[in-house]
Order: sequence, then structure tokens, then C-alpha cells
Amino acid sequence: MKEQLEQLKVQALAALQDANSPAALDELRVRYLGKKGEVTAVLKQMGKLSAEERPIMGQLANSVRAEIEEKLEERKSQIDAIVLEQKLAAEALDVTIPGEAVQMGHEHPMNQVLQEIKDIFVGLGYQIVDGPEVELADYNFTRLNIEEGHPSRDRSDTFYFANDDSVLLRTQTSPMQIRVMENTKPPICILAPGRVYRKDEADATHSPMFHQIEGLVVDENITMGDLKGALVTLMKRIYGQDAQMRFRPHHFPFTEPSCEMDMQCHKCHGTGEVNGQVCSTCHGEGWIELLGAGMVHPDVLRNCGIDPEKYSGFAFGMGLERMAMGRLKITDLRLIFDNDVRFLNQF
Repeated sequence: MKEQLEQLKVQALAALQDANSPAALDELRVRYLGKKGEVTAVLKQMGKLSAEERPIMGQLANSVRAEIEEKLEERKSQIDAIVLEQKLAAEALDVTIPGEAVQMGHEHPMNQVLQEIKDIFVGLGYQIVDGPEVELADYNFTRLNIEEGHPSRDRSDTFYFANDDSVLLRTQTSPMQIRVMENTKPPICILAPGRVYRKDEADATHSPMFHQIEGLVVDENITMGDLKGALVTLMKRIYGQDAQMRFRPHHFPFTEPSCEMDMQCHKCHGTGEVNGQVCSTCHGEGWIELLGAGMVHPDVLRNCGIDPEKYSGFAFGMGLERMAMGRLKITDLRLIFDNDVRFLNQF
């Protein structure tokens, strides 16, 4: 048994010296010192020894175990040092090498123009409001004086969720005007930007999903002059003092009287042609329709519990994409949604 222990010690110490990885060390630890290891197997033979031999062999076995454990820890420290050295060499960082510049992102051109418009109206005393994109037809149409049978309520123009056409993706942010008026007493002065949805084919000036910005002011003695003053202020701030605008009479169910506001085309400068060809941005008109507006219809005020004999108001709605196209001289609406970094980096 003594010879077994001595031989076992020599084998173990040699094997530990040759080990070159933490995994190999762990395997040797289990092989020699584990519950089913070789040292344990020898100790199980102690019962065959006489009472005089047991203490001697026990002491020898403990000495062998201690030497193996000591060698194991020593070799573990050596291997850990080697592994650390290799890791440091592989992950070495030369602090003298010039670093690579981190390219910072920036706001999307749409958000840039939206923030400009918000800042202008907040400066005029407007409050920014937001609301649901999945809307009730009652808010999107009925209470805005848009009756059944109106073309805008047709399924060819609107994304409906319900078979009875009662729930839809909002086609305008006008429902926020109703929601605010039914819960707020005048004076009211709000701006409602957000995504809206209509079944438009995607082309240079249209998209089935786009962004709209609507404004509403309700108070005593509000006039068409107040509306025109607010819109001209906005356009001059966005497009410059030399920007050319025009107002045209129009009809909307929710305003009376109503108008549309156009901006001179930034691509053809009002001529309707570019290099002898019909301008693709304004389709030869020379003007780009920016928004619809007007004095809030008395019935809309009544629908929200506001007395039209005491209060009046104006409302307007504009497409953010068209505002951005004019502000940033973008000639094709689809460029805004393509997410081409080469295009976006220009702004």
C-alpha cells in the first residue's frame, strides 16, 4: 500500500506539471482527489491493515493528498497567470493610436420642421395636444359635421376596422378638436400634430400614411382676420419674409366660411415648368396647396356644448410633409420615407 501511494504521488505530480489549461487541471483533480479518485480508492483498503499499520498509512496518505493539492494550487496559479498574459496581449489597446470619430445622428428632417412649427405656435400661446390614431367615426366625421354619404367617409378613402364603419384609422387630427372642446371651456388655443391615414397611392406628393398638424382657437370675437394673421405669421417664419402665399375660397363641412392656402412652388417658382417640362411637384399649377382653414361651423361648436352666439373660432389643418418639402426644398415626398442615409445626411 505504501508503494501504491508513493507511485500515485509521482504520477499525479508529473501529470499536474504537464497540465496546460484550467480544464485539464480540473480533470486531474477529479481523477486523483475526487470521491471516486485514485487516492480515495487506496484509502478504502485501510480496513485490511492491522491496527499498528493504519496510523502510519493514514499519515502517509494524508501527506500524499496534501502534496497533490499543493501542486494543484501551484499549477493553477501558473496557468491563470499564463491565461491572463495571453488575454492582455490579445486585448492590448494602444492609447497612442488616434481614435475614430463617432458620427452623431440628428433629427429626421420631418421632425426638424415639426419642432420649428411647434415652437412658433407655442410662442403664440398654443398648447400642444395628442390623441388616439384609432378613432371613432363619431369624432372623426359625425361631430365635425361630416354627414353619412360624404366622399371622405367612403371605404375607398378610409381604413375601417369595423363592418359598420364605426372604428377607423383617423383621416385627420380634427378629432382632437372635438375631444378638447367637449372637455374644455373657452378660451381654447391648441395645436394637434400626429399621424393620419388615407387610401392614397404613393407618388411624389401623396402617401397613405402622413402627418397632419391642426390648430384650433375658440374665444369671444375671433374673426377671419385672426386666422389669416396666425397663418401668415407661420408661413413667413417657416419660408422667409419673401414667401408668396395666396388664400382661395373653399368649402369644408366643419368650417364656414372656409378657405385654402397655397404656397408658390419652390421648384418651378410659380411657372409650372422645369426645363420645358411640367413641374412634377406642383403638376404645372405653379402653386402647392398647403392647408385648409376657416371659421369653426356653429354646428360643430354646438356639438361640443359651446354656445356659437357667444363664442367663435377658427381651425386649420396642414400636411407636415408638404410643409417640410417647401421648407427644405424636397421635390419628391417618397424621399422622406425611403430612409436613405445619403438623403437624410443633407439635413
